[in-house]
Amino acid sequence: MHTTLRLLADAPPPQVLPARSLMAFTLASHILLVPMGVALPLITLIMHGYGLRRGDATALLLARRWSAVMAVQFAIGVVTGTVLSFEFGLLWPGLMGRWGDVFGIGFGVEAWAFFLEAVLIAVYLYGWRRLPPRTHFLLGLPLPVAALLGAFGILAANSWMNTPQGFTLDSGGNPVDVDVRKAVFTPMLGPQYWHFVVAMLVTAGFVVAGVYAAGWLRGRRDRYHRLGFTVPFTVAAVFTPVQFVLGDAIARAVFHKQPVKFAAMEIVWNTDTHVPEYLFGRIHTDGTVSGGIRIPQLDSILAGFSPDTEVRGLSSVPAADRPNAAQATIAHWTFDIMVGIGSVLVLLALWYAAVWWRRRRPPASPWFYRSAACAGAASLIAVECGWITTEVGRQPWIVYQNMRVAEAVTATRSTGLWSMFGLVVVVYVFIFGSFLAVLLKMRTRWRLDGERSAGAGPMETPETGAPYGPRSAVAIGGAPAPGNADGTSPGEDGRP
Repeated sequence: MHTTLRLLADAPPPQVLPARSLMAFTLASHILLVPMGVALPLITLIMHGYGLRRGDATALLLARRWSAVMAVQFAIGVVTGTVLSFEFGLLWPGLMGRWGDVFGIGFGVEAWAFFLEAVLIAVYLYGWRRLPPRTHFLLGLPLPVAALLGAFGILAANSWMNTPQGFTLDSGGNPVDVDVRKAVFTPMLGPQYWHFVVAMLVTAGFVVAGVYAAGWLRGRRDRYHRLGFTVPFTVAAVFTPVQFVLGDAIARAVFHKQPVKFAAMEIVWNTDTHVPEYLFGRIHTDGTVSGGIRIPQLDSILAGFSPDTEVRGLSSVPAADRPNAAQATIAHWTFDIMVGIGSVLVLLALWYAAVWWRRRRPPASPWFYRSAACAGAASLIAVECGWITTEVGRQPWIVYQNMRVAEAVTATRSTGLWSMFGLVVVVYVFIFGSFLAVLLKMRTRWRLDGERSAGAGPMETPETGAPYGPRSAVAIGGAPAPGNADGTSPGEDGRP
């Protein structure tokens, strides 16, 4: 009887589950757009710069089309990001009410970066055909900086939740004497930020390249598709090994700064040395592990480069202060899936690099392009798994060792939250369905434009022709229009 009463007293409020579910759904949906928002501006400008330097009309056409995709994606991200902003206040008033003054600066930075990026995207889109080529390119250079600044703001807030600092607590447990610098630059900010940014570059590169890999598999072997594949895939291939090293570094940072989360990620129950590594597997409430592949001593070696490294276990803290068995298993599986996908992508990048080193061209094997076409989806899955690991592994804390999720949740009845969840799902299905429909419409129009240009037809749309100077037809896979190296006609200054 006493045990039953204690369990009831420790049970979270009923609104925790719908609030968590709603937040998880909207975050998982929004994060699908983040890689393109953070990294596509840089990839687009790389293609843009290549086109200007080489006088390559195909590269400039690709850059202009990618900029259109970038704008559509940004518009969708505005909607999903705004919903997330409201949810912080609506679902977690305890968090924002007590701690907003401490870590809210990160959201402020993200908001300023968002408005700056909106202006820069508008200028960049407007500049095609209307600005001198180099002026237009230079005006686009701040775009990746604004995107990285927005990511910095969000990661500053999240890393503070993982390793909170920059405040003292008064007698009532409320934060006072806030040090903004310490609240922003927390111990986990560096590892989280660079791991995240490189993940976005890798993911966006593979997603964009995957579109053209699919075209290659369907027989589209023209220069338009070759260049559209090579540039973003090269960006992804260069950063994939870097990401593997950064992933190892952030795991070791978690080992030192959040040992209980590390124990959940690696399903370690007892504090010990010579701790084995489990590939997958499931931990139970009594600390036993079933299933998976057990590799003796490897966890201690990975954590501290020695089998004598002591790894702290879940049992080192009370049950109320650690993830439960189900949460630890979820964090462990998502962590292993993320690492597994990253390892396969490293092999794909090495395959690409080896063939390029020998033959100065991408691999010709259909299996390579099949793998490349799947790499984008795999990268998105890895990104989702990374965020699940980060958030689930921190449970039951919303602010690590300072506030539990149950203390932060709204007092709204669970039935109302479930209704809100259903409404958000319907709205998001419509939003992402519209996003997909727009992208497919753009793809169809561009393909028809390419067929007309290749056939020397008289019709021309804003997406065809030289991107600077007079509008003259340019074959999709051909050479630039006659004129200067930047696509303008002789004597023209690049203006329409």
